[in-house]
Amino acid sequence: MVLLGALSLPSTARGPTARVRASAGRSSFVARASSAAERAAPVLPYRIGGYLKTSLSDTIRLRRSLSPSLTRARSSGHGWDLHRLEPGYDLIIGGIKLEHDRGCVAHSDGDVLAHTVTDAILGALCLPDIGQIFPDNDPKWKGCSSDVFVKEAVRLMHERGYEIGNMDITIIAQRPKLSPHKETIRGNICDWMDVHPSVVNLKAKTHEKVDSLGENRSIACEAVVLLIRKV
Repeated sequence: MVLLGALSLPSTARGPTARVRASAGRSSFVARASSAAERAAPVLPYRIGGYLKTSLSDTIRLRRSLSPSLTRARSSGHGWDLHRLEPGYDLIIGGIKLEHDRGCVAHSDGDVLAHTVTDAILGALCLPDIGQIFPDNDPKWKGCSSDVFVKEAVRLMHERGYEIGNMDITIIAQRPKLSPHKETIRGNICDWMDVHPSVVNLKAKTHEKVDSLGENRSIACEAVVLLIRKV
């Protein structure tokens, strides 16, 4: 016997007809699995980006958009953020206030690292970005501590059955020097996500005095995260 996908065919049936039958069998199997995943996928528990469920077809589309991220064993996400730096604002990175002659212009506390981590996790879950879930025109988030955003992204991650596999973060800033603060910042990130420090890496780079980042007029951050299905 030769095992082809979900079909077992006699060893004598290996010609074009057998291949067609095997392909049809696999297609039927995948279709049934996809339908089952759609039925099992939950509808998001809150409104996202102004989206309101208005019909059965809307519900099906939403479930189809969610089902891949609800069934993958692993999922990766990328986060990136940049803020303008101006005098008169606090510079907060990873939950700590740094001494500097300028800070981030933002609706919340402007923590560029927290925003990046939030977007990386949301991206791995195939959810809308931080600006859609926490819009900057909502007074509720005015001056808000950005660890709130990270913790909400982590809550959504656990709700969908995932945990942090590992995360790699790079802060890009010409000044101030971040090396003395890296371990404190990393500790805060681990506390927010409730993970061991061994799964979070933090790097800091200058921009070699090139463009707004190198001229101390802005600060940026990038992060990649791998989520793994809970056992």
